[in-house]
Amino acid sequence: MTNKLNSSNHHLPYNPKLVERAKELRKNMTPAEKKLWYEYLRNFQFRVLRQRPINHFIVDFYCPTLKIVIEVDGDSHFTDESQEYDLERTNILEGYGLKIIRFTNSQVLNHFDSVCEQIQRLIPPSTP
Repeated sequence: MTNKLNSSNHHLPYNPKLVERAKELRKNMTPAEKKLWYEYLRNFQFRVLRQRPINHFIVDFYCPTLKIVIEVDGDSHFTDESQEYDLERTNILEGYGLKIIRFTNSQVLNHFDSVCEQIQRLIPPSTP
């Protein structure tokens, strides 16, 4: 049951059952998530939400204005089972008109400027 939303409707399914888990994840961010949040996304030119429930998932970072989900993947994401789950999750989130961008912990921790540049490139040019 994929719920495709019309592009003019920005409402995403919100699962209140995930609120407590999302709060825990916000309090216990990984070192890579902390770095990306405190050194870049917290003061991003558009509002970014951390550990945001969407449907039955909790995404690492979500920018509603740009309709972008930013995921920071640790080692647990590189098993066959996890990659299959991530693909299904990406397909569902894309069905809501969201763009998903993924980085590994290593990319964030060791190539931070490149990660920030890739996110920056997702901002559409302003129209005059």
